[in-house]
Amino acid sequence: MSQATISIRVDQTLKKKFDLLCDAFGLSATAAFNIFMKAVVREKRIPFEIRADNNEPSRLRAINAFETMRQSLSDSGMKEMTLDEINAEIKTARDERRKQDLCGH
Repeated sequence: MSQATISIRVDQTLKKKFDLLCDAFGLSATAAFNIFMKAVVREKRIPFEIRADNNEPSRLRAINAFETMRQSLSDSGMKEMTLDEINAEIKTARDERRKQDLCGH
């Protein structure tokens, strides 16, 4: 199948907001437009609504929370943990919980 290029002009702020939402959906802007165009052709109408949970994509909220925790850790003077250290702590906590469950606590 041969490819064609579509070039459109949009407000820069609108494009940034659209790109952020597409990213939250796990799509590129190109993929989102392709999905939209295929659905319009197939159904001969504007067939669907895609919307985010709220105005801030989940991934950005997670990154902001992570950066806040990282800054808090730095402010407290504690060193960052490696992924292996974090996984070891999680394993220890789960093992302790299993022991408590087995003992009926």
